[in-house]
Amino acid sequence: MIPVCRLDDLPAGESIRIDTTPPIAVFNADGELFAIDDTCTHQDASLSEGWLEGCLVECPLHAASFDLRSGKATCLPARRSVRTHQVTVVNGTIQVHLTAEEGSAA
Repeated sequence: MIPVCRLDDLPAGESIRIDTTPPIAVFNADGELFAIDDTCTHQDASLSEGWLEGCLVECPLHAASFDLRSGKATCLPARRSVRTHQVTVVNGTIQVHLTAEEGSAA
């Protein structure tokens, strides 16, 4: 579990980057929290710096879009999904539970 910030410090429509390996982006999409790997699968760009619209984030570099609920790439140039992570709020603090890398033992 990785503590991110106080829930009050991440208003709706905003995101925050967690400097983990790999980096994680946490989004507050109209009051619903999502966490995904922060790097666009098309090219090395931070998705936390992208544009949030509903449950979609648009990469700031080439406008690839990802669904925060599933991590699925929703338009080109990205073809691969990003990994999603579970988010909880404990005592007012946002926490991310990292998803294991594909192919690793759980």
